[in-house]
Amino acid sequence: MILSAAVTADGYLDDNGPGRLVISTPGDWAAVLRLRAGCDAILVGAETVRRDNPALSLRDDAERARRAARGLRPDLSKAVVTRSGRLDPSLRFFTEGDAERYVFSPYDIPELEAVATVISSEGAPVTAVRIVTELEKRGIRRLLVEGGAQTLGLFLGEGLADEVRYAVNPRLALGSGRGGARFRFEPPAAAPCRRESIDGMEIAFCTLHEDTTAEDLAGLREAIAESRRCTPSETSYCVGAVIRTCDGRRFTGYTHETSATHHAEQEAIAKALAAGAELRGAAICSSMEPCSQRASEPESCTQLILRHGFARVAFALYEPDRFVCCRGALMLREAGLDVRCYPELGEEVRAVNAHLWR
Repeated sequence: MILSAAVTADGYLDDNGPGRLVISTPGDWAAVLRLRAGCDAILVGAETVRRDNPALSLRDDAERARRAARGLRPDLSKAVVTRSGRLDPSLRFFTEGDAERYVFSPYDIPELEAVATVISSEGAPVTAVRIVTELEKRGIRRLLVEGGAQTLGLFLGEGLADEVRYAVNPRLALGSGRGGARFRFEPPAAAPCRRESIDGMEIAFCTLHEDTTAEDLAGLREAIAESRRCTPSETSYCVGAVIRTCDGRRFTGYTHETSATHHAEQEAIAKALAAGAELRGAAICSSMEPCSQRASEPESCTQLILRHGFARVAFALYEPDRFVCCRGALMLREAGLDVRCYPELGEEVRAVNAHLWR
């Protein structure tokens, strides 16, 4: 998740004028467009859509052609967050570009259903956790969040930002009497930041979460290998799991390894506990999203992971809504765990479970 913000020298994202305040210089804006092109989706707040009326389309013809050659729609997916539901379907967000469009709202918005996929949180406030999880289920890996202030703050507040691009125009200041929505952000002192100047803008690129991709992929490949040891069943998925403790110990498990009711995560956790391993702060890689409800055991795998204090979870495939409606990733993120999905390995997991897709 990448957050991108451009502010004035005194910290403003916008002023109170009727039009959009242009903060970025042409060179910086071109760099932002290149950043957009490298993402799967862009997300903004409803106030940005109402006030600026952006199309959020890719303007690079070569990049559009490359996306089309990969079987993707020419424009990256677009998402907007609204609390009130007040969005006009004639806005450019809905009418321009060839892209998937998503609207996150506490309630259904029937008037938008013909122009976008409306994802309701059933009366609850929209959270960054729900946004990330719902977009991830729809194939969005790399999300660019451009604000405004409330939307940027939503992702920062829930700890879901991996990177921040923070651009300051040192020659533009509004003063205390003209400001609009104000956004102050200083990355944590321990966060590594790379700084450079682009066409008069001072840019800070800050990394808030360590990149664990290589480690996760290695663990997931091992978990998928474990899943191949399962005996196929018409009533359960063949899943493998690998635990990495903070002191470097590893424990594996696969579905029904020692019991006809045990899931892979449960098997790996049992081995770790039997060996006296400390699981607080550990990481677990599971070939499929950890289950969130069980009929045959007192605790789901999600509950086990939370009870034992794991810090990180990686998986390759969201559990299909075949037996139950799994909400493991959402529950784990809501509890503050770092949850990563790697769909590039999802087809291998599907192949292992081909008996359930016939």
